[in-house]
Amino acid sequence: MQDMGMEGHQMKVLALLLLTCFGAVGRSAALKMDRRNLLANGLGKSPPMGWNSWNHFQCNIDETVIRETADALVSTGLAQLGYHYVNIDDCWAELNRDKKGYLVPKKSTFPSGIKALADYGIDYLKYDNCNNGGSRPTVRYPVMTRALMRTGRPIFFSLCEWGDLHPALWGFKVGNSWRTTNDINDSWESMVSRADQNEVYADYARPGGWNDPDMLEVGNGGMTKDEYIVHFSIWAISKVAPLLIGCDVKNITKDTMEILANKEVIAVNQDPLGIQAKKARMEGDLEIWAGPLSGYRTAVLLLNRASNNTSPITASWEDIGIPPETQVEARDLWEHKTLGTYFKNELTVTVQPHACKMFVLTPVAPAQ
Repeated sequence: MQDMGMEGHQMKVLALLLLTCFGAVGRSAALKMDRRNLLANGLGKSPPMGWNSWNHFQCNIDETVIRETADALVSTGLAQLGYHYVNIDDCWAELNRDKKGYLVPKKSTFPSGIKALADYGIDYLKYDNCNNGGSRPTVRYPVMTRALMRTGRPIFFSLCEWGDLHPALWGFKVGNSWRTTNDINDSWESMVSRADQNEVYADYARPGGWNDPDMLEVGNGGMTKDEYIVHFSIWAISKVAPLLIGCDVKNITKDTMEILANKEVIAVNQDPLGIQAKKARMEGDLEIWAGPLSGYRTAVLLLNRASNNTSPITASWEDIGIPPETQVEARDLWEHKTLGTYFKNELTVTVQPHACKMFVLTPVAPAQ
């Protein structure tokens, strides 16, 4: 990709999203949805990663913010970790289209136009649900799918239907990801409720088509560090796609960087097996989330949703799908250390309120 003139940084793999809040889609919306998979772009084999402008900036964006954010993704090392997409959300366009019906960049905030930011083309489209004229998403979204397939370039297609018509049930034929929830906000209650809603559709996620409970709020200030760790951990183990940073990367804090740059947690999200974790057990405010990883490993998240009480949580092999009597090595992904003993049949740890522990369990051969 070309140098975008961002203080000398070469943007090798960063991309741009155009959010489209379409009105009525016209007579082409009458096209019937094919029974076969309409979207054959080869993308989304693992959850895409990047940044989106909405959660932090909302409509307070301009071309300088976008350029500086792309610079910051590179200079902080986040791009090297996989955060490749630079996604412009709403408010980049004028309210009215031109005479040919095309969206027009807002002159006051994007005077150089969109091509100045992405003259190599668009790699990602988020198609939102606002101002849809009452058209059915199962009709409207396939029209865009066909249009994208005719562009001659692979474009990741994110369906942002807000989960209204359960897009997990039909989205795989149409897009690479689909929103399973309404918009998130920067609070514990909003975050865990989105996680709960998204988990219901775990069986529908797979490489090429993923569940999306909305973008990350990590670093926006509305939660504690422990709560943001829970947020990032659940999104990672749930194979959330896209995994999009939603804070001001230009002014990122040390604590936020430690969370978003955790290579071991990112690796769980990007694991090639591509199976979304589920809740394996719930007892009051205590939860165990688990899912298989490649190499016969298991990712486990022990979550304490209580506001005040510190509690022990036990993950039994029966609950998390490990054969009985299997001996495992436990890697703590937030402490970045392997526990000093092997475990058989269960693992018990103490978890603080509004916090979690996250492990990768790897089978080991018994001692001879």
